[in-house]
Amino acid sequence: MHAVCISMDGRLDLDGLARLKTYFDTIGSHLSTQGRASFATYAMGIFGDGERKSVEPMAARFACDPSSTQREHDRLLYFLRVMPWSDTDVRREAAKMGIDAMQSRGPISSWILDDTGFLKQGRHSVGVQRQYTGSAGKIANCQLAVSLTVANQFDQLPIDMELYLPQSWADGPMLRKKAQIPKEISFRTKHEIAMDMVDRALEQGVPRGVLLMDAWYGTHTKLRKHLSESGLQYAVGVNSNTPLFLVDKRRIGTTCTTAETYAKALDRKKFRRICWRDGTGARLESFFHITRVAVDYGSDDEPDLRQEWLIVEWPKDELRPSKYALSTLPVGLSKKRIVATLQERWRTERAYEDLKGELGLDHFEGRSFPGWNHHVSVVLCCYAFVVAERIRAFPPSKTWSSYPAALSSAA
Repeated sequence: MHAVCISMDGRLDLDGLARLKTYFDTIGSHLSTQGRASFATYAMGIFGDGERKSVEPMAARFACDPSSTQREHDRLLYFLRVMPWSDTDVRREAAKMGIDAMQSRGPISSWILDDTGFLKQGRHSVGVQRQYTGSAGKIANCQLAVSLTVANQFDQLPIDMELYLPQSWADGPMLRKKAQIPKEISFRTKHEIAMDMVDRALEQGVPRGVLLMDAWYGTHTKLRKHLSESGLQYAVGVNSNTPLFLVDKRRIGTTCTTAETYAKALDRKKFRRICWRDGTGARLESFFHITRVAVDYGSDDEPDLRQEWLIVEWPKDELRPSKYALSTLPVGLSKKRIVATLQERWRTERAYEDLKGELGLDHFEGRSFPGWNHHVSVVLCCYAFVVAERIRAFPPSKTWSSYPAALSSAA
């Protein structure tokens, strides 16, 4: 096994090497003998300090001499593109290890559903097209992936990620053939991918947390209903035109309004300043109004009104309320706790930064569907190991920012 440095002083001690070997052996139980060796090599390339975490530079770094570079390159490509192994099984093993480590410091408190973009120059990478991505804040030529992250007070761990296939890719025979898209993969909206991802996590016994989503996902009524019927609480952003009924002393009103219409009628005095965290150099705070409302999850013929919280935010520098959310957190919970829970969603952005900036999540240069998924699986496995080692090495007050420097190249 290649040497790897993953600690405060830049070196993994003998106990750490033993943990890494045990971890690779556990992951390897889901792979063939050849697959285990290739997984370890590829993971070392992800851990390494090379600027690009893709096959060609990895092969050049690991080859003993120039003549063996092509053999190493072909071996890694075969591992990604051709070799059959279960991404689900490998990711489940990594999630278990990472979550066990996280729970040694505190219980899982939230699940975060989100998506991220992978900018591309060409149009041959699987799933690529011009589409909006929050990563760039605009419409760009990119791939999009939906992710599920679990978090507690101290850490966050991405445990699953699925590539979104636009309709043109899902329904295009030639595109499917070139990208090796399996027959069983059909077109699904990002909302449907999110529901499938949640169901898979529940089936795997992932410890439950409050489900957090931005307004693009949270406005989707069917998705919210699915979460509630799965027994998950949520705190999610919604659009300003979300229909709802006001609740007064637990009695549901008869007139349907919208979140924005209700908020516009409120005086500024109805909003309370709430600080949800002391940030670096500044308190994270804003003005909120929180009230009980009822939302209809039924049909015109059979209404299904369910009570939940409406959270309206009015930032101090804006002329009117501008952000809205719904939550099924229990009655009796403090308003500060409701707001703090809702704001935890932003932590997934830091996880994306770490995955891309330190572990090369967006460095995959292949074009195939299996290759993309296998690359992502190895990256998620590496992230889980780093989270576990960080928890072992650092107290809760420490953050990832002091840790990536400890990941040096596999020699």
